[in-house]
Amino acid sequence: MSRLEGQVAFVTGAGRGIGRAIALGFAAEGAMVGIADIDKATAQATVSEIETNRGTARAFPIDVSRRDSVLRAVDQLVSEFGRLDIISNNAIVFRREPVSEVREDACETMIAVGLKSLIWSAQAALRHMDPQRGGVIINNTSPAAELGVAGSSVYSAIKGGVSSLTRSLAVELGPRRIRVNAVCPGTVPTPGARQMNSDAIYEGRRQRTPLGRLGTPEDIAAAAVFLASEEASFITATVLRIDGGITISGGS
Repeated sequence: MSRLEGQVAFVTGAGRGIGRAIALGFAAEGAMVGIADIDKATAQATVSEIETNRGTARAFPIDVSRRDSVLRAVDQLVSEFGRLDIISNNAIVFRREPVSEVREDACETMIAVGLKSLIWSAQAALRHMDPQRGGVIINNTSPAAELGVAGSSVYSAIKGGVSSLTRSLAVELGPRRIRVNAVCPGTVPTPGARQMNSDAIYEGRRQRTPLGRLGTPEDIAAAAVFLASEEASFITATVLRIDGGITISGGS
């Protein structure tokens, strides 16, 4: 039997990159998946790939920074499939710029998508996850939460907040049998990340990674599937590094 057979998952930022890989991983293990992404075309493309592989998914082209949009989408998902077991938060807006250049509108957008949306998804979890069966929330943080990274002050602050929120929610939602953990990917050259980093930068990071290679979206998805499964039933408040050892070796 597949590890997530019959369960229902809601995945944000699932139109591309790591979020997409996590959604595909959940579906491959038997979950029915809500695909949330602000880009309707990429959300539908993820749904189509899941359906091609005989899985079940629905697209939700929403702005996850909006509380009403998140709650409404999860309401619709539960209305169709009858339950909610897993939420995976991956949506992010990233800008690399000196702190002197940060403007209010960009800062607010990044915080709203990268941090506030996790609060809205926690509210959706409390609304729909069965108090006896419980459920799982998996957030996406970053080594930037711990390392100093020039030009990434807002992003680093957001990811620090994600790690902190993960621990606080684990304590608060534990009595409802909701486990809350975070994955912490190292360098993963997704299409979006490649737009901001050169091949030379990636090669330097590969050389500084003790395992000698960069990560893949599938590496992160495998960890998320594990955290969502019964195999991780006594794991909560954990930030799981999937980084080939680069964080502890001092790479960034």
